[in-house]
Amino acid sequence: MACKICQQFVLTVYLCKPSKGSQEAFAIMSHSGTLYVVATPIGNLDDITLRAIETLQQVDLIAAEDTRHSKVLLQRLQINTPMVSHHDFSSEQAIKQIIDELQQGKSIALISDAGTPLISDPGYRLVSLAREQTIAVIPIPGPSAITAALSVAGLPTDRFAFEGFLPSKSAARLARLHELRFDTRSLIFYESTHRIVSSIDDMQTEFGPQRLLFVGRELTKKFETHFNGTVSDCLVWLQSDGNQQKGEFVIIVAGSEVASAQQQLQQDALHLVARLREHLPMKTAVALASELTGAKKNALYQLALDQERK
Repeated sequence: MACKICQQFVLTVYLCKPSKGSQEAFAIMSHSGTLYVVATPIGNLDDITLRAIETLQQVDLIAAEDTRHSKVLLQRLQINTPMVSHHDFSSEQAIKQIIDELQQGKSIALISDAGTPLISDPGYRLVSLAREQTIAVIPIPGPSAITAALSVAGLPTDRFAFEGFLPSKSAARLARLHELRFDTRSLIFYESTHRIVSSIDDMQTEFGPQRLLFVGRELTKKFETHFNGTVSDCLVWLQSDGNQQKGEFVIIVAGSEVASAQQQLQQDALHLVARLREHLPMKTAVALASELTGAKKNALYQLALDQERK
């Protein structure tokens, strides 16, 4: 028998009166189970939502990133729903087995070790395949380290980009940060104990010592700490207290000022025009440089002419 939440979903879909074009999808969904993507606490177990608890209680199966880790949460909540392991290294056969269970009408909850699944956590392949098979995928929203950090960082939140974990090797990390140095959005990164100092040091190299940032350490946990200030001051903060280097980190870096970004874009475009002029006429060089960098063609053409006249 389908669980109560599955029946509620089917009833909801029915009440929406799907159009003729969606009747086939409706027929499949109403006979299939539902995959629930359930957010769990990022540290403090009291942050679990009532809807998440109800979902985890009523589904037929829980697909967990690490069943040993999730067992602690489920025991705390007195939830006895069976679990199966699902992580980044799950085989195609294991994923297919979960899809088969869903197609047989079972309801399954996908959870990660902490926070919202698929946000730097496993689940993409499973959710993508479920969508391909017209299986209903329903979010059960809740804790996320990204939104928790953004809400208290005091940095612009109207536009931001989540970059996840930076490369572990310094050369690759510097290259990635170099690409982002003139991005005007707030930039969000995750970082670990072993690389927090070196990552902030590389940010100072690429973003400059005065760029503002926020560091949230061990968010929602017992030893949670925050830092607000410049990149250079953050390095001092980390290096002066070894305890601040321990735990899990969310870093939010203020975006580049628009004027600085536009100025650098212009300089990069002019440099490219100069290189292209060794082999191409001005008009062609400017057109290519404009296309490759995004600089405005007419303004770039005039600047390039002025530069050659000097």
